[in-house]
Amino acid sequence: MIWVEKYRPQTIKDLILPDKVKSTFEDYVNNGDFTHLMLTSPSPGTGKTSCAKALCQDLDFDYIVINGSNEGRQIDVLRTSMLNYATTISLNGKPKCIIIDEADHLGPQVQKAFLNFLEEHSDKVRFILTANSTNKLIEPIHSRTTEIKFNTSKADKPMMMATIMKRLMFILTEEKIELKDPKILATLIEKHYPDNRRIINELQRYSSSGVIDVDVLEMLSQDHINELVNALKKKDFNQMRIWVGENMDHDIQGMFKVVYEYMLPLLNPASIPEAVVMMSEYIHKCNFAVDSEIHLVAFFTELMVTVEWK
Repeated sequence: MIWVEKYRPQTIKDLILPDKVKSTFEDYVNNGDFTHLMLTSPSPGTGKTSCAKALCQDLDFDYIVINGSNEGRQIDVLRTSMLNYATTISLNGKPKCIIIDEADHLGPQVQKAFLNFLEEHSDKVRFILTANSTNKLIEPIHSRTTEIKFNTSKADKPMMMATIMKRLMFILTEEKIELKDPKILATLIEKHYPDNRRIINELQRYSSSGVIDVDVLEMLSQDHINELVNALKKKDFNQMRIWVGENMDHDIQGMFKVVYEYMLPLLNPASIPEAVVMMSEYIHKCNFAVDSEIHLVAFFTELMVTVEWK
């Protein structure tokens, strides 16, 4: 069984969310109801769909999930599945909920039709939309829903990563997977944070042998460097700059060491001496750099336009 589904949180209490976001949903549970919601985040895997389902389960609301990316362009979905569901009475007399996952994939005409549907059935149906790109949704939908952003700040990161670590340890215990070194989990989390779904999927992949050992660190480091190498090979400055921004929590001189160990073997042999000299100069200048991120971007930019790859 896929671990993401097997260990999906069933209640708001079990969700991995920033405290401010989590308290909002706890208030809905305490109040016994909620308005139409739009759960948004530019990053996938941050818990939007899990949160929508958990909220309904905590409130004992019947619900269905419609995938906007698969069915969203078919206006018949509104006329059949959603209409049939909305016009029947729930067994417990409580409101029903329709969760539209990836609502930003709804076609323009479907969005307009959905707007009328939302207004006509709001007395007995609550709607929860999840979206990564909210600019794809028309303004009237924005104005009729309460947007809750699943963004995480730098201040949230330590708490969030610690909570994810506890969840991973719990999963490994339940699955009877031997963990040789907790540092492996920290590296996995650091690489894919805040995409919790990706973290758990990767954990399951690395657990296939029944043991997670130091070899995984090698795999993680190589995979991570490959993302950077692909950007440098394509001379994709924007992707390289994003990679640097996502990795600035690491020790910058340690990052040069990782590049030295994993990237040099991928260079054309004639380019290696020049790359090493360049790296040495930038490491020396690290102590004098006013902005470490700009310093690292400058290094990779020079590397990008200078060296040749195998």
